[in-house]
Amino acid sequence: MLHYILQTVAFQLVFLMIYDLVLRKETFFNLNRGYLLVTAVLSVVIPFIKIEQIKSVVSKDFVITLPEVIIGNTTTPIDLTHPEIAAQAGLPIEEPSISIWSIILILGMCITMAVFLFKMSRLVWLTLTYKKRWFGHVLIIELLNSTKAFSFFHYIFMGEKLKPQERAVIVKHEIIHVKEKHTLDLLLFEILRIVFWFNPLVYMYQSRIALLHEYIADAKAIKQQNPKDYYQNLLSQIFETQEFSFVNPFFKQSFIKKRIIMLSKSKSKQIHLLKYLLFIPMVFAMLLYTTSYAQESKNQIDLSQYSYSMSLDDTQMSEATKKTHEAYEAFLKSNHDYVSWAKFDSASKRVFYSVHSKNEERPDGFTKHTMRFEDGSYYVTYMNLSSVIQETMEIRDLKASDSQSEEVPFAIVDKSPTFDFCDALKTNNERKKCMTENVAMHVNKTFNTNLASSLGLSGKQRINVIFKVDKQGFITEVKSRAPHPALEKEAIRVINELPQFIPGEHKGQPVVVPYSLPIIFQVADKNSPSKNTNKLKKDEVLFSELDKAPSNENCENIVSNEDSKKCFRDFVSSYVNQNFNTKLASKLGLEHQYRIVLAFKINKEGAVVQAKATATHPELETEAIRVINSLPKFTPGELNGEPVTVNYFLPILFQTAPDQKGKN
Repeated sequence: MLHYILQTVAFQLVFLMIYDLVLRKETFFNLNRGYLLVTAVLSVVIPFIKIEQIKSVVSKDFVITLPEVIIGNTTTPIDLTHPEIAAQAGLPIEEPSISIWSIILILGMCITMAVFLFKMSRLVWLTLTYKKRWFGHVLIIELLNSTKAFSFFHYIFMGEKLKPQERAVIVKHEIIHVKEKHTLDLLLFEILRIVFWFNPLVYMYQSRIALLHEYIADAKAIKQQNPKDYYQNLLSQIFETQEFSFVNPFFKQSFIKKRIIMLSKSKSKQIHLLKYLLFIPMVFAMLLYTTSYAQESKNQIDLSQYSYSMSLDDTQMSEATKKTHEAYEAFLKSNHDYVSWAKFDSASKRVFYSVHSKNEERPDGFTKHTMRFEDGSYYVTYMNLSSVIQETMEIRDLKASDSQSEEVPFAIVDKSPTFDFCDALKTNNERKKCMTENVAMHVNKTFNTNLASSLGLSGKQRINVIFKVDKQGFITEVKSRAPHPALEKEAIRVINELPQFIPGEHKGQPVVVPYSLPIIFQVADKNSPSKNTNKLKKDEVLFSELDKAPSNENCENIVSNEDSKKCFRDFVSSYVNQNFNTKLASKLGLEHQYRIVLAFKINKEGAVVQAKATATHPELETEAIRVINSLPKFTPGELNGEPVTVNYFLPILFQTAPDQKGKN
């Protein structure tokens, strides 16, 4: 923010210096007016403009980790059956801190805004209080006991003490202000004065544009009468100070001498128009500066302080490495002109992390990944993942006899491991999403959230878990890294309790798929009124854990648990397809493809309850909830022979066709 303000002030200073030294004395008044208006706006906008080379199309980012799972107690009840709420469970809302300079800046803006509104109210009061009469397309307002004269939009304010001959001259002059819409110029600078109240250059801009307005009006008005009489009229007035900075005053003592000098000045030669060409290299130089600033800033920052490395065998960071890592992440989150490089070295089995300008040329084989956090912050990292994959594939070829060594990263596997209830989804991305959502729910449900109090932990704890799904779908080689060994053991226990997966496949063959799962463990305040509100109730289970799925008359005679679950899923999907309002897309003007995620429960009585939906349009959410709530009553699901409340997710792909919007 500070650098933006400094850039704006510097650009305005350069523009004004060029105006005062080169252009101010020229009689090209309208060109000068345009120069002041354009440069005032450009000085505010240019800092945001970057000249970038045309970027080549890059391949789609690899997905290298599962989304963070956030667990722990919160002060408000959270429904974990909703995917977006589950993604935020257990985290307090962190209010951004406001610096004293931000408070001063906002306070100054509020004061200048209040002054502006006060002046506007004075004008409104004058308009409503005094006598008015129309003169063509302008409204003349008579001011009692005054010799003032000024205009605002199509209003001309004139003191009653002005002589008749003076009034005629003033009206002609002020009508020019009205026709040229000079009030809009002054209001633009009023807005800039509110935002940049601390910047004296804005006030200088406004003074110069106001004087130019008088030059323009004088130049046109003098053509309609004797110049000598016009000068005499300017000099013979009793001047009164104007309290309005956004009106066009006829009498302003500081302008009178300059106006008379300019009226007596000969017209500028046409060759002097070439002076305005200076504008082009000036703007170009400013754009080059704003574009190259990130690179220049890089040279002023010691980026090596954020570099560190880790062995793949390390289960947790040392204190020194952890401190560097925290500084590394904090810097990248707050400086998006920088990115990190994560370079894997197969010889040493280490990953080397470093920070670079985003414009710095990267080595071949590095792919882009966006690391996102629960508070909405993020940073970009580039990894030589393709090189790692290539090396891994070469090693596999050498060890083909060891079938268990065949591993394919989750990012590129043709068919990812998933749960049985996700396998019916059409695309690999949908199966991955279903799998990650249910892994997150399993961790939230199973993790011992009372562990923190017994360990004396507080605040936010981060746990990183690495595991593999083998070619039979079983969890293997679970490792974790956490600030406390007990958290590591608990994370390993929770992951090992995941049910058997449908194994992943690559090129038609079953493969081992490694995963990385970050877990955010939030320890609630001891005074929190709510305990374990993020966990499922004791009589609630996930659909995947049921011994017997909810059923209706179509599925009651099915014996196999897997077949009954499939029957239930098929029935719900078919019901939604038949009952969803397919004309909704046309009504909403939607096009292409939209995804809706439904979360609902079937309680111990077999009724649908607590339906929630997430979609790109509120009416899609409303329609999805309506359809789910209209489902018929089921025979409730069972676990260990007892009826239970079942939590169920249903992704809906809402597809609009060219001839019929609204196919789901």
